[in-house]
Amino acid sequence: MKTIDTCGQKLYSPLIPAVKAMCEATLGEKLEIIMNDTAAFNDLKEYLAEQQIGFREIYDGEQMTVQFTKR
Repeated sequence: MKTIDTCGQKLYSPLIPAVKAMCEATLGEKLEIIMNDTAAFNDLKEYLAEQQIGFREIYDGEQMTVQFTKR
């Protein structure tokens, strides 16, 4: 599983490294994206749901993780 940690991203939206990782992943590759930005996390979940990509949400304090497989 490839892990992308966007916590502490200050220069631009944490969605940028998340989308980059999704674009670079191969079909069937498992991704884990860790965020601490609630708005970006909700946007990512909304996108995955719209694309009918199943995902798992994990909450640990202020850190939020979504795990899914690229289709």
